[in-house]
Amino acid sequence: MNEEELKRLIEKYYNGESTEQEENILKVYFRKGNIPEGYEAEKLIFSYYTESAEIPAPSIDFEARIMAGIDASGRNNGSQKIKRYLLPILSAAAGLLLLVGSYYLIVKKAETGDTFTDPKLAYAETVRILRDVSSQLNHGARVLEPVAKINEMSRKSFASLNVPKGIVEKNLKNLNYLQQAFEITHVNIEKNINK
Repeated sequence: MNEEELKRLIEKYYNGESTEQEENILKVYFRKGNIPEGYEAEKLIFSYYTESAEIPAPSIDFEARIMAGIDASGRNNGSQKIKRYLLPILSAAAGLLLLVGSYYLIVKKAETGDTFTDPKLAYAETVRILRDVSSQLNHGARVLEPVAKINEMSRKSFASLNVPKGIVEKNLKNLNYLQQAFEITHVNIEKNINK
């Protein structure tokens, strides 16, 4: 079965539109060892269906035994009366135990103490932990090096785009000077003609 067909059948199964024959095809497919990556959950589901089919049906007198058990539990009303009185007492005891335990934990937490009695040992442990943190931070910084390279390349690209802009601005200034010179010359020529 190709992966496209498998996707179609699984989608029909999850939408509740698959037939019993299609589900049997999926059970047989997932029973074999090699399945495409990403279908592990479906393999577990269909292998469960295969295994649960092997569970035997209940015996003929199963229902009668259940009814007899229900009847027997109804006869134990004496134990029901004990439970009725015992349950509130046990609930109150559990609540009291929770309150005492919470108080003990809160008081104990408030009394913080040193974990190390030897200052040299505490210093050595602190240095070890800081080195581990530094190592992890350095590893994270190494992972970001490609991002820095991308940033550098984009900066260089923008710089190379600014070079033609500078050339155009320089040429526009030269044209502006040329236009001003032309206007001055034109004005001088008109003055000479009008004289």
